[in-house]
This record gives sequence, structure tokens and C-alpha cells, in this order.
Amino acid sequence: MTIKACIKKYANELKNITHIPNKEVEILILHLLQKNVIWLHLNSHLEFEYEKELEKLVKKRATDYPLEYLTKKASFYGEIFEVATNVLIPRPETELLVDKAIEILEEIKSPKVLEIGVGSGIISVMLAKLIEDISIIAVDINDDALELAKTNAIKHGVEDKIEFIKSDLYANISNEIDFHMTISNPPYIANNCKLPKNVEFEPKNALFGGKVGDELLKMIIEQTYSRKIKYLLCEMGYDQKKPLEEFFKTFNIEEYSFYKDYSDFDRGFVIKFKKEK
Repeated sequence: MTIKACIKKYANELKNITHIPNKEVEILILHLLQKNVIWLHLNSHLEFEYEKELEKLVKKRATDYPLEYLTKKASFYGEIFEVATNVLIPRPETELLVDKAIEILEEIKSPKVLEIGVGSGIISVMLAKLIEDISIIAVDINDDALELAKTNAIKHGVEDKIEFIKSDLYANISNEIDFHMTISNPPYIANNCKLPKNVEFEPKNALFGGKVGDELLKMIIEQTYSRKIKYLLCEMGYDQKKPLEEFFKTFNIEEYSFYKDYSDFDRGFVIKFKKEK
């Protein structure tokens, strides 16, 4: 069977799972062949020798198993990152968090940044690639995440700009370090929230933030403030703007703002704390 025929055949099995079944089958074929899209379009008439392997991947994808876990790859900010099954899959919305950070960091000489919950490393790696004189400490409680983030830092040639530390929030971070910014995409979903089927395959400790959902976010705000760090940037849940805005009133804040994601949902915030005298 030709590559073109395989795409047509197996796309039919994914039509109820994704709105781009043909494209996803192409991605799986490229994964098996280790080729690029241009090669595929030039050679779709060739016989495909890995149909059995493709069939297995398609059947697994048909259960709503994430495509990124099948290919062990994800795109973020125009770059390709390694993905592992015990680590959260990168989301396009997190690119907005990186954008917000860059706007601030470009105005700071030799900025020092702490990332809480590094996951696959997408935030720290992109900041390290885009801000020339930056230094970053990236923490996580998940050993698999730390190893994956290191792998991605090496892949993108920025391992000299990022120090990876196992830590629960600030627990293992020295008070002697003067950070300019803390950035985080922490777990913020309420524990009793029913997840979409495809998300159920991802690690729960990277998704659930407590009974209400914003508990971890509030801890990050409190601890960042107590460390006298000027800027805090975080992702949050679409329904958490009002309670967080109320929570902000308990701190000495110079200014804050919320931003929306690509679907026009509230998705994150930027805080600039007042400098304590």
C-alpha cells in the first residue's frame, strides 16, 4: 500500500478523535520514517513498509491517547521539544506567558529568573534562547520532568544558562539569590474537576492544584512576595480571575494585569510588587 493510500485508510479511524485526521496520520508516518513534510509530499506514491507499526499507533491514538506521547515530540514557540509520558504536554497558550516575560526581561540587564514547575522545560529553554544574558534556576518536584527539561536544554544549546534543582516551590532555593522574576505554569485545576479524556493520560500532579484549584497559585504569590522578587508571571484557570484579584489586595502591589488566551479565556497574570523600603 502506498503512503497516500495509508493516509486515506487510517485517517478514517481518527475522524471522531481529531478535526485533522489526515494530518495526524501524516505525523505518525513521518515519525516512523523520520522524514519531514516536504519529503512526504514528494514521495507519497511510494510503498509504505511500516503499516503494522502505523496501525498500532493509530489504534492507540483512537483511544484519545495524546499524539505527542506517541511521537515523543511537541511544537512550542516554533521549536520542537522532546516529550515524555510522565510530564505535562506543552500547550500553545503558554507561548503567551513567554511573550509577557520577554517584554519585561528585555528591559533588565543580566536578568535572573526562577521557574517553578519546569515540566518539559519549554518556558526556561525559550527564555534562555531569546534573552542573551539571562540566568535561570528551574525547579520541579518530578524527577522525570527535571531530566526531560535538561534534555531539551541540551538539545537547544542553552544548558549553560539554566540550573535545574529538585524543589517544592522555593524550599531548596537559597534566600541569597536576588531574582528579578518568578514565572510558573503551575497546577491550577480543582481536584474534583472532570478532565477531558485525552488529558486523563497526563500526570495528575501537574494538573490538579487543590480542592479549589488556586491553592498552589496563592502559595506561589505569597512566597514570591516574601522573597521580595519584583515580578511574578503565572498561568491560571479561566475562572480564577475574580478570587485572585481579591487575594492580590493582601499584598503591596505596584501594578498587575490579566491576559486572555487564544480562545479569549482569562489565562494568566503579571504582578509587579512594590519595592519594600
